[in-house]
Amino acid sequence: MLPQAQGYLKRTGLVIMDSILAYILGLLTALIMAVLLRFRERSEFSSFYGSSRKKMAAISRAVEYRLSMGPYVAALGGGTGLSTLLRGLKSFTRNIVAVVTVTDEGGSSGRLREEWGVLPPGDVRNCIVALAENDSALRRLLDFRFDRGVLAGHSLGNLMLLAISEQFGDFRRAVEEMNNLLAIRGRVLPVTTEAVSLVAETAAGERIKGELSISEHGSEIRKIWLEPLDARPVVDVLRAIDEAEIIVLGPGSLFTSVIPNLLVSKVAERLRKAAVPKVYICNLMTQPGETDGFSLAGHVKWIASAMGMPPDYVIANAGEIPPHLMEKYGKEGALPLVATDRDREELEEMGCLLLEGNFVQIIDSALLRHDGQALSHLLIRLCRELKED
Repeated sequence: MLPQAQGYLKRTGLVIMDSILAYILGLLTALIMAVLLRFRERSEFSSFYGSSRKKMAAISRAVEYRLSMGPYVAALGGGTGLSTLLRGLKSFTRNIVAVVTVTDEGGSSGRLREEWGVLPPGDVRNCIVALAENDSALRRLLDFRFDRGVLAGHSLGNLMLLAISEQFGDFRRAVEEMNNLLAIRGRVLPVTTEAVSLVAETAAGERIKGELSISEHGSEIRKIWLEPLDARPVVDVLRAIDEAEIIVLGPGSLFTSVIPNLLVSKVAERLRKAAVPKVYICNLMTQPGETDGFSLAGHVKWIASAMGMPPDYVIANAGEIPPHLMEKYGKEGALPLVATDRDREELEEMGCLLLEGNFVQIIDSALLRHDGQALSHLLIRLCRELKED
């Protein structure tokens, strides 16, 4: 082979080798850069995740601080009305004590009361769930009802309260354990741990006993009381009233949710002594059987009679109720509970200040409920304005 050819091939081989080497070095460089970039991304993600976690923790602490600085509220009632209010209140303060009536005798609560001698847990359960951090998920669990066997009709939450009551031998302790177990915003307390019954007398002198009977003859009632007459309240209930910055009665069934708490004599006595504002929240509608034909002022007069004094404020709905719900509830005998001119005059004579607003909330286009957020916003604003004065 000619020397020129050999030199050419040698130079070409070197060029090829240099190209291969450059390719390999380029590939290695790319791989190293990719690894470094991935590491950097992971580091940044980790840093971002850690930063996000810190931010969320800071936000959570800020929210908890804001809630801890909220006013102290004592809310007395029962049924779905009180739990609806509590769902709204927990967004403004965690200093809440819900005082719940224990005269329920229907459904699962009634059966457990009759068969086990335990105080009715249904209203207490509803209020505990309402004050829980994540009430929607918890509600599905604790409201689950068995549909067959000996447990048919019982809810899981009621059975949990029964089980804890049996374990500790004390319904109040069971409620406290549930409060702690579910880490709720506030506390739920039964007004008394004694087995009490609601008793009433009609205008005709007939004596009727039990929540179910009374809820069917409300318009005939002329006198109502608890038996035994000297039922003792839970000590913490009296303490909650003493420490409250505002006391809320209702919303809820007049004779079977709100008034039973006021019929515990020492509770009514402590309420009369309290210097803080006492607010009664009227229902949106009259209740068939229980408050047929009752005016708004008529409701307040019964509250005043049971408590021994009228409330300082009365909250009533002035919001519009959709026609299809007016028709639906009207067929059941329920009518809107709104303030008339006559109601305003009677409330003024009693020394009650009327607060009106749109407090209507529609659930699934079929159920009429109070707007817990709107009610709570009004209560908190009232409390703060009075405090500033």
